[in-house]
Amino acid sequence: MKSQGHHAGHRSERIAEEVRNEVSLMLAGELKDPRLAAPVLVTEVRLGAGMRTIRVFVSLSGDEAERATTLAGLQAATGFVRHELVDRLHLRRAPEVIFMLDQTEEIGNRIESLLRKAKTPEAL
Repeated sequence: MKSQGHHAGHRSERIAEEVRNEVSLMLAGELKDPRLAAPVLVTEVRLGAGMRTIRVFVSLSGDEAERATTLAGLQAATGFVRHELVDRLHLRRAPEVIFMLDQTEEIGNRIESLLRKAKTPEAL
């Protein structure tokens, strides 16, 4: 069995997973912001050094305008989310919660369409 250092990566992975679950629960029903009516999928949580920041990556449905609205709703909810996370996960200090748009899917789609364009020989 390996001895674990003080900053065990495993612990932060577990916390990240718990944060993901808790934030998902909050988004599913506790946040009564009308801007958060559209489904929000928490895709990933990344903890900053010393748990000072928590980056929550979300995948949003809808067009750009709808996503912007949802993101604004998420940003408005950061205070509540922060407070709840401290309470539920018994954190020593309140981290800064940053909601970020997970754009991996979009980037993937964009690359795919570029590749398709590249493969299609131009009609002369």
